[in-house]
Amino acid sequence: MHPAGAAAAGTPRQPSKRRIPVSPPGMADPHQLFDDTSSAQSRGFGAQRGPGGLGYPAAAASPQEAFLADPVSNMAMAYGSSLAAQGKELVDKNIDRFIPVTKLKYYFAVDTMYVGKKLGLLFFPYLHQDWEVQYQQDTPVAPRFDINAPDLYIPAMAFITYILVAGLALGTQDRFSPDLLGLQASSALAWLTLEVLAILLSLYLLTVNTDLTTIDLVAFLGYKYVGMIGGVLMGLLFGKIGYYLVLGWCCVSIFVFMIRTLRLKILAEAAAQGVPVRGARNQLRMYLTMAVAAAQPLLMYWLTFHLVR
Repeated sequence: MHPAGAAAAGTPRQPSKRRIPVSPPGMADPHQLFDDTSSAQSRGFGAQRGPGGLGYPAAAASPQEAFLADPVSNMAMAYGSSLAAQGKELVDKNIDRFIPVTKLKYYFAVDTMYVGKKLGLLFFPYLHQDWEVQYQQDTPVAPRFDINAPDLYIPAMAFITYILVAGLALGTQDRFSPDLLGLQASSALAWLTLEVLAILLSLYLLTVNTDLTTIDLVAFLGYKYVGMIGGVLMGLLFGKIGYYLVLGWCCVSIFVFMIRTLRLKILAEAAAQGVPVRGARNQLRMYLTMAVAAAQPLLMYWLTFHLVR
């Protein structure tokens, strides 16, 4: 055997080294299909580091911050705030001319005990003796301290409940519709408005000097919805017999309640002297009181008789 062949046989074969062409620094790898832009992006983000140095890009200032940083804008904001405060104060001063907010707060100053006693007075006015409204420094006390004081909480809740009960009654008779329920509510409001206007006109024509206000009239006239609710509910439970029995009792009760309440308001001069004042003007005031009281049972029946069949 040839010595060179023996040497070749005894020595392991080394793998051949392949020379890889090196691209210049400014050029991309010739074997790479796409350019690597990750390094450029990392360099760009690294140059825009936030103030904390966490590697996040610094957030640009918002337009609001730039606006607030301007002294002129600060002065404009202060001027706008002052204008808004002045406008609010002007509205608060003039709103009482159209909507007596302070007076309405008085009529809603009630509590649970007052509501319970007032409802008992509306159903059983025969047991009540003292009907005088209490005053404190020429100002009537809040309704929660005086059961004789008028309020708007019970009339408002009674009106809403009356509409709901009317819808229930119509539904049990398969006659419910939104239009019919709206007609029921609008009719009740229309009759209440006509009552108030008629009484105010009568007081003006008779030149009655009274502390009875328009809100007082709305409160007193709104108490009839309590009896209307009771009559309709009894009509749904026990038929027409229950309706007529309960509604009749409520009609007599509201008549007595209105007579004893309004006579101290309309006949204030005679009540102050303690004796009835005989005269044409005083008789007209008495007739007005009787007419207002008598109108309540008629309206109670008119607004509820078609709900019970």
